[in-house]
Amino acid sequence: MKKVKQIFHFEPFSQKQRMVLNWWCDNSPVKNQNGIIADGAIRSGKTICMSLSFVFWAMERFCGQNFGMCGKTIGSFRRNVFFWLKIMLCSRGYHVADHRSDNLVIITKSNVTNYFYIFGGKDERSQDLIQGITLAGVFFDEVALMPESFVNQATGRCSVAGSKYWFNCNPEGPYHWFKLNWIDKSTGYLGKQKTAEIRKKSVKGIQNLGLKDILYLHFTMEDNLSLSEDIKIRYHSMYTGVFFKRYILGLWAMAEGVIYDMFDIQKHVVCGDIQTKGPYYVSCDYGIQNATVFLLWHKEKSGNWICSREYYYSGKEEGNQKTDVEYADDLEKWLEDIKPVKIVIDPSAASFIIELKKRGYFIKKAENNVLDGIRYVASLLNAGKILIHESCVHTIKEFASYIWDTKAAEHGEDKPIKQRDHCLDALRYMCYTVIRKHTVNTPNKAVTSALEKSSYWR
Repeated sequence: MKKVKQIFHFEPFSQKQRMVLNWWCDNSPVKNQNGIIADGAIRSGKTICMSLSFVFWAMERFCGQNFGMCGKTIGSFRRNVFFWLKIMLCSRGYHVADHRSDNLVIITKSNVTNYFYIFGGKDERSQDLIQGITLAGVFFDEVALMPESFVNQATGRCSVAGSKYWFNCNPEGPYHWFKLNWIDKSTGYLGKQKTAEIRKKSVKGIQNLGLKDILYLHFTMEDNLSLSEDIKIRYHSMYTGVFFKRYILGLWAMAEGVIYDMFDIQKHVVCGDIQTKGPYYVSCDYGIQNATVFLLWHKEKSGNWICSREYYYSGKEEGNQKTDVEYADDLEKWLEDIKPVKIVIDPSAASFIIELKKRGYFIKKAENNVLDGIRYVASLLNAGKILIHESCVHTIKEFASYIWDTKAAEHGEDKPIKQRDHCLDALRYMCYTVIRKHTVNTPNKAVTSALEKSSYWR
């Protein structure tokens, strides 16, 4: 059967997206800036125009040079950026050769060829991966999720004349290193009085001010013309609290107060007898001195997930520590005749996992990304997709005491205070490891494409 070639259909760009596409062009008043930062709300059209413009610029200004394209991980960059970028470029007549084993993309058009290396910047060790290479430019997708050492190493590799930096991200906390060291020190964007004043100063004057000659653009959903009003309303309903401020309003907001401030006993707690029917799952947060928690889950016909039963035992509070065997015995009694499809458990509970496997239980190691997990749980609560039975008293109680660590937030780090969090850790394991996999949607072109026929900034 003949394969159908996938073509990307460009949609109109907003004015701010056109600014991203053309800021480096010869007729642009900000063409001499050393780079660009685009931050703001989710689904605001930042990533698509940034990645496309980065390649256009590289192919227009250089030939035979190396460039860096960075995501939190190589996999996330390929999935969220490169998948669409390749289709767009091929639709515009570029030849794209992807050498996956080397994480190298070779792009050619007419007589111009350049080399784009994909890097992952997930932790402090990632900086070692980019050492030694000479780059003519680097693009960071979701730069706020990367360590500062990696970004400093990557920007430090840009030693080719005319090289530039490209940064794209959703906001985090107001004391995040990228906010303080790059956005707050950027020289602004066209039309701002700040830029006009700095332009009057010499380059040395800019350096003395500690400022970076970087174009800064802030995006909202209104800058993505492909989004319908219904889609905007849907995204507005998905978040609340700090996540609403960051992902919908596009603000660098402090994480403070109760984490799941959208939890409502009237909305999320089920009372009385409930008819339960499998398949069942158990999520577990295992502790030695700290509490061990089991939560029993099943899915309703409506698509909602219900936590219908809770086991909670704290060796510290009870003054008597239990062994792995004793906890496994408790689990069997607690389950009665129920045979769960999987027990979702923190991978660090190695000895307890071994004991459970000996007894014939199927284990699913939990996805333990705390912040991503919290965001996903919050979206499920907003949508009313998870419910808690009234008998799960410790779980319900923890929703009121699960709070952000404000001292950590003052140092640019988002994390919960590690106390009275064991039930909600078990709940997060279930949501982010199992429920998320049951509700994954394929990309929607109508939502993800925000492109135009004309690439000129008028």
